[in-house]
Amino acid sequence: MSTPESPSSAGNPLLEAWSEPFGVPPFAGIRTEHFDGAFDRALAAHRAEIAAIAADPAEPAFDNTIAALERSGRLLARVSSAFYVLSGAHTSEPLMAVEREVAPLLAKHWNDIYLDAGLYGRVDALAGRRAALGLTAEQARVLERYHLAFRRAGAALADVAKRRLAEIAERLATLGTAFGQNVLADEQAYGLVLAGEDDLAGLPDSLRDAARSAAEERGLPGKHVITLSRSLVEPFLQFSARRDLREKVFEAWIARGAGGGAHDNRPVIAEIVALRTERARLLGYPDFAAYRLDDTMAKTPAAVRELLDAVWAPARRRVGEEREALQAIVRAEGGNFHLAPWDWRYYAEKLRKARYDLDEDDIKPYLRLENVIAAAFHTAERLFGLSFAPLADVPVWHPDVRVWEVRRGERHVGLFFGDYFARASKRSGAWMTTLRDQERLDGEVRPLVVNVMNFAKAAEGEPTLLSFEDARTLFHEFGHALHGLLSDVTYPRISGTGVLQDFVELPSQLYEHWLERPEILRAFARHAETGAPMPEALLSRLIAARSFNQGFMTAEYLGSSYVDLAFHAGGEATDAAAVERDTRARLGMPEEVVLRHRPTHFQHIFAGEGYAAGYYGYMWSEVLDADAFRAFEEAGDVFDPALAQRLHDHIYAAGGARDPREAYLAFRGRLPTVDALLARRGLADAVPAGEA
Repeated sequence: MSTPESPSSAGNPLLEAWSEPFGVPPFAGIRTEHFDGAFDRALAAHRAEIAAIAADPAEPAFDNTIAALERSGRLLARVSSAFYVLSGAHTSEPLMAVEREVAPLLAKHWNDIYLDAGLYGRVDALAGRRAALGLTAEQARVLERYHLAFRRAGAALADVAKRRLAEIAERLATLGTAFGQNVLADEQAYGLVLAGEDDLAGLPDSLRDAARSAAEERGLPGKHVITLSRSLVEPFLQFSARRDLREKVFEAWIARGAGGGAHDNRPVIAEIVALRTERARLLGYPDFAAYRLDDTMAKTPAAVRELLDAVWAPARRRVGEEREALQAIVRAEGGNFHLAPWDWRYYAEKLRKARYDLDEDDIKPYLRLENVIAAAFHTAERLFGLSFAPLADVPVWHPDVRVWEVRRGERHVGLFFGDYFARASKRSGAWMTTLRDQERLDGEVRPLVVNVMNFAKAAEGEPTLLSFEDARTLFHEFGHALHGLLSDVTYPRISGTGVLQDFVELPSQLYEHWLERPEILRAFARHAETGAPMPEALLSRLIAARSFNQGFMTAEYLGSSYVDLAFHAGGEATDAAAVERDTRARLGMPEEVVLRHRPTHFQHIFAGEGYAAGYYGYMWSEVLDADAFRAFEEAGDVFDPALAQRLHDHIYAAGGARDPREAYLAFRGRLPTVDALLARRGLADAVPAGEA
């Protein structure tokens, strides 16, 4: 990195006061080379702030230690947030080079803070006399979270162990960055060119348009290209009549990160798992899963397995039923082959058509992107009194990004950024992040919240149409966005999504339920060309089919969750192929079902630690969200004002200010059971008597 006096720091917009509307980063003026000087300056400033806190001669107090920590690092947070939005949503080779350089530097920086003996001594002293400090409930929670973070980082260990922990963290940061960039490289390198009408057989017009747009982006005007974006791969597997091409695309899709050479993630995985295990044992835990889960609602790997096992048994039975039904279609059509993984979505679409007179091509014209966004906004208005006004004068990182001001009555709530379309410069998947978190430690700070998707963009002048799963993804990520927008806390540490990992998916997964409500679909599912509402018969069939293929979808998710545990619970398994093979064998997983995320492209757990030993959290949260939405159904009004207010106060606005169990109890009045989840997934009737 450059020195603070280098040319890259002079006139650097990242280091200047941001005068753009609402304090948004001046993206138009930010160049890759600005980040070197900005990170140098921001890291130095934060080190000085931390040194001053640690060296303060005054007796440790909440304000001069915990609140001071909360006030520190604001320049670093500002630079980092802009950088990681760009590196995820609109990257380049120079930007990826900066990411590779800065990842270990940031890891070292945070290690130095959390392993600082003087700083930990002050926090530990406060924790020891917390009852006498007269703290508010929120202050007590922030102190508790800081104290736990220092201990889990190893602040109480001997110096030799601390040094090794620091080395491990820096190496893991480098490896995580490499893992994600390897997956992106494989995605960018692949493109199946569809040469003519034979190659396009079975594809609906919307998918043909998306493939044509993908070809134009890759400099192949007039062609059609299937990239490894999920928004192209899944519909291609669903509709393509060319079994040979389905196999090619599928094999490329599941082989990301496993092709050998410079972008092979198998050795990266082995080293990551070994280092995580070593770190956990230095901290006194038998393995990484035990370490990670100790600070979650689940608490132990045994509790996670209990949940997964309760859902796996009925899911596996349902997969068997689904497989036989699909194989029957193959036979009826004269197919002399055994159903393969690249066949499942294709024949499932045929079966859905046969059972419900429903196929994706019927639905997509009624799910125009603009209308689905409007439906998500309308739901937030009904539940929480929010309004969304589009803004045209706010800086963005790509021309496709849209911005809305969010208000509640006359009160400004924050800004919402929507970046919806797939492109080569964006990593795959969908996520929520922030450019600025809500807090009011030194005055009201309103959030800047970002949703990133990878929908296939329609041709110029044509509406972008979504599958129902795409629409569900939009609602899911917008639920995360609301968690950030509605945050109403004082301290940054517990703002928005700053909650325990297996609680963070509750607001997002709960929000998905409103998409399926007839009152929402009647109002917003309108034909892209005619504006006509979705016919009642089609709407009824769509709702009736919502649990269709859930055995398959549940099994591919659970398989990935079990593999995550296999890597991290026990600590000896580092061979990606062996872990996947052995896990599948132990589960008796049908060969036609491939993991939703195979190890070499499982970015949730290897491109960072956000979901490492925690991918189960989606299912854990689904137990909560299914039970939570049942409360609205029991009330007879899915917009019940009293329930919506409790949902706002105890879940969406509370951030991490309370223990998640306490927060859920305050909303629901009791803890949930798995029953609502099994019913929602249509698996309740796949559970033999006495097993639920």
